[in-house]
Amino acid sequence: MTCKQLGGPCDTAFSAEKADDVIHQQDQHLKDMVAGGDESHREALKEMQGRWKRPVSGLGWYRKTKKEFAAAPED
Repeated sequence: MTCKQLGGPCDTAFSAEKADDVIHQQDQHLKDMVAGGDESHREALKEMQGRWKRPVSGLGWYRKTKKEFAAAPED
């Protein structure tokens, strides 16, 4: 999956055996990009950090992402 597929602004690809691992990779990517001065990732980082402040919508995002991961073709 890509940063963009997970709600970010770019096409950086993430790969893992589990959806949770891809999600963690993207979360770290967002943090790293913003820390490095990339403002295009700031809004996605804010969304990621706020996901669990809104449990219903956060869980909806999580379930949707897991389904998309399961449906994605394997490399």
